[in-house]
Amino acid sequence: MAAASPPQCIFCQIGSCSTSTLILHQDDKVVAFEDIKPAAFRHYLVIPVEHISTVKDLQRRPEDYSLVNHMLKVGKNLLEQDTPQSKHYKFGFHQPPFNSVNHLHLHCFALPFIPRWKHLKYLPLGPLGFIEAEKVLEKIKP
Repeated sequence: MAAASPPQCIFCQIGSCSTSTLILHQDDKVVAFEDIKPAAFRHYLVIPVEHISTVKDLQRRPEDYSLVNHMLKVGKNLLEQDTPQSKHYKFGFHQPPFNSVNHLHLHCFALPFIPRWKHLKYLPLGPLGFIEAEKVLEKIKP
């Protein structure tokens, strides 16, 4: 599963606290922080500390399922703590070739999208579009 982390992977640098990025959550498996180009009322990213290139690298095995489930729980907890007034959340991953960084990252949104047209970037477009975290969990459940 884990590939050697590319030397210039910005998310690997954030995961190892080698940047000035404000960390919202950190544990031995994941790191969470705000997206630098937020697309919603709140927009956080949860990344694995270990370098995994994309959602396509996840396999149907307990460790991958556990990781994605943990990423989702961290994202949900952060949004529920930060935006208890929000009623609508969205969680998911971009699939290649539409992922912006080749390091697995879960997008966590407290909606609405701001501006509203930003929702277009997070539409499911079959095997190439945005895939919701729950669907990933279904696909990789051992």
